[in-house]
Amino acid sequence: MLELTARRLVQRLRDAGHVAYYAGGCVRDRLLGQVPHDYDIATDARPEQVQELFRRTYAVGAAFGVIVVVEDGHDFQIATFRSDAAYIDGRHPSGVVFTTPREDAERRDFTVNGMFFDPLAGEVIDHVGGQRDLAAKVLRAIGDPDARFREDRLRMLRAVRFATVLGFEIDPTTWAAVCANAAHIHDVSAERIREELVKTLVHPNRLRGFDLLDQCGLLHEILPEMDALKGCTQPEQFHPEGDVFVHTRIMLDLLPPREVSVPLVFSVLLHDIDKPTTRTIDETGRIRFNAHDRLGARTTERIMERLRFSRSEIDATVEAVAQHMVFKDVQQMRVAKLKRFMARPHFDDEMELHRVDCTSSHGLLDNYDFLRAKRDEFANEPLIPEPLITGDDLIALGFAPGPRFKEILEAVQSRQLEGMLTDRESALAWVKAEHASA
Repeated sequence: MLELTARRLVQRLRDAGHVAYYAGGCVRDRLLGQVPHDYDIATDARPEQVQELFRRTYAVGAAFGVIVVVEDGHDFQIATFRSDAAYIDGRHPSGVVFTTPREDAERRDFTVNGMFFDPLAGEVIDHVGGQRDLAAKVLRAIGDPDARFREDRLRMLRAVRFATVLGFEIDPTTWAAVCANAAHIHDVSAERIREELVKTLVHPNRLRGFDLLDQCGLLHEILPEMDALKGCTQPEQFHPEGDVFVHTRIMLDLLPPREVSVPLVFSVLLHDIDKPTTRTIDETGRIRFNAHDRLGARTTERIMERLRFSRSEIDATVEAVAQHMVFKDVQQMRVAKLKRFMARPHFDDEMELHRVDCTSSHGLLDNYDFLRAKRDEFANEPLIPEPLITGDDLIALGFAPGPRFKEILEAVQSRQLEGMLTDRESALAWVKAEHASA
């Protein structure tokens, strides 16, 4: 058990004559009755003393007093009590001074994250009022919030994330400081911004996080392309809910009340990102957004590359944005095309995108219901079975390798998917009859 291992590490530090406590988020989670995912330990032992006490260690921030100890297959960060020197880059202190537990607590971000716990005595050590704020469900910066956010700009996004996942209110003074400092979030690397954004938006309480990001100005700084969605009106017969921003916000709220994938939540955010740039009014007075799906896919790729998402996350999200209008045509597709459409690797997420897209606007789910029925109908066999013939078979029939290979093999597969060809012999016979080898 993770906690038992953490307790043994504390005991070993104590046996060597050091002060040692659980620190930070694990203390908060324990007090909330939740099982911590990891345990950080704070101690008066210096980094070199920690490394002498434990067999498997590596330094991730020895200059800042942080050593990782590997025990029972888990990593535990053990950090020396410290106070920080001036922050010169909006993210990292220029140096540290090893100090007391109180001073260590006072340099942390929020009161609910600034407590220690003595697992041997079963006591909370609270120098910053964290227990009071935890009971009141308030997220409050320790000390001067402006100073905390100047020290580390990422703390603004962490404030939104903690308020989202904990369901806490943000203290008014802390909130005012987030709003006042939002424009400085660019001091933080794109990777760290993306990490906090993802943790906020995949969470079941994602709508609260989205609204907080919007209200404080962080959304404008991180995803400025979304500003144009506000006031971008849509045809009322299809979108009685309002403009594109309202539509997108409602879709976030309609996602399942559980953690969802990154491609799903970001395809919801960005599926209509190019509606403002493609908005026209035709001769009948109808609002149109021609090619917003295709152009939106390109914009989505640029945004996600800017935020340093993984290639696999980008590709899945871009595909969802590019394909989201195709769902309106599924009932007219031939069986082969429909099976290929449904066999794509992230189809389940795209189905969910389609469901919330329709539910948040016109409310018609006929195509969604049709696809669910087809999924049941096709469930007893692979959507894309093993091919009946291969390129080697075509060569044996006298075909020279080249562009015709793909055309012929795809034609055979289409007939296979539609049940017109069922075995290798019939497939070869069809090729001989329909395609000359020379």
